[in-house]
Amino acid sequence: MIYIKKILGDKLQDYTMVLALVALAIIFNIISGGKMITSSNFQNLISGNAYVMVLALGMMMVIVIGQIDLSVGSVAGFSGMVMAIAVRDLGLTWWVGVLLSLAVGALIGAWQGLWVAKLGIPGFITTLGGMMIFRGGVIWISKSISVPAPRELKVFGAGHLPEWGPTFTGMNNSTLLLGIIAIAAFAFTQLRKHNRSKKAKELWPVLVRIALVSVVIGYLTWIFGTGRPGTSFPVPGVILVVLVIIYHTITQRTTFGRHIYAVGGNKSAAALSGVKVQRTYFLTMLNMSFLAALAGIMFVGRSNAAGPSDGVGWELDAIASVFIGGAAVSGGVGTIIATMVGGLVMTVLNSGLMLMGVGADRTQVIKGLVLLAAVGIDVFNKKEGRQSIIGRLFPSKSK
Repeated sequence: MIYIKKILGDKLQDYTMVLALVALAIIFNIISGGKMITSSNFQNLISGNAYVMVLALGMMMVIVIGQIDLSVGSVAGFSGMVMAIAVRDLGLTWWVGVLLSLAVGALIGAWQGLWVAKLGIPGFITTLGGMMIFRGGVIWISKSISVPAPRELKVFGAGHLPEWGPTFTGMNNSTLLLGIIAIAAFAFTQLRKHNRSKKAKELWPVLVRIALVSVVIGYLTWIFGTGRPGTSFPVPGVILVVLVIIYHTITQRTTFGRHIYAVGGNKSAAALSGVKVQRTYFLTMLNMSFLAALAGIMFVGRSNAAGPSDGVGWELDAIASVFIGGAAVSGGVGTIIATMVGGLVMTVLNSGLMLMGVGADRTQVIKGLVLLAAVGIDVFNKKEGRQSIIGRLFPSKSK
């Protein structure tokens, strides 16, 4: 157990959902006869769910401050519809339409943020109203008819990294380069963290950690890079990775990120320590709707049209991803990386059940049970002071 802790760190409970994710993928791959872990399926997993995981990024921050946003699906659908109609009827170029959509999302977020920050209306009530307003709005402005999207948007919703250079690698070289960059970046950050740490003395756990993660990244690079000709790592996945890096940095390395956790942990104490609580609420809600607009753009690009039913139920998957990732219902706890793991658990669960031929009705039941089980086990273990799954698999000899 002591060696496992040296390699993975003291917080082994953080890897519980990672273990569950790997187990789900392997189990579904066996049951489906090897259809789960394939290039085409993994590419579809990322392309088809990236927009929900973009929503989960913002939702994690909203939940950490102790609020919740029920309007994100409606805002995404409304923003995407505004873009499609503006490009079709006003003759705007596609990129101006994208900027307009993002601006609409930001304005909606600012409006809802004012209700939460200035008037003190709980986010649940504010965004419930927003959900009804913008769900009705998207049906109203579209007249219940789908609107074609600019062709240029397809690359953002369903595009792949381009092929270039020699073909002797037998892989998509853009994907291969992306994997090499990911391995190098992880190794660099781990070594720099070790060098800056005053407590760390042994180098071998860092090297083992780098080797393990490099094997995982290398395997995923091979999976994504060896698909049928013309495919590679999806562009929506690249957008998601960039956003994960940005928001992980914001939440973990900036003053604003610290304020988010302070407000969620204890609003009164945060205010007494100088944190601008209203400003934190406002910016967090604004950011959520901005990301909702981006998610709407990605979905419209994938479906080649903006529809009146776009965004229905998206908020539920985003919220589930955050809570399965270990966020606390009361606020103050949650990370970007864990949220992405939670989102991947939901994604793999959806895909696996579909490959098994499970209907949409039973899929919803199973997803609901998984959400309750994940949150219930996490809350119970925290209250009882119990170990994580990994802790039980590798019990300490000292105990």
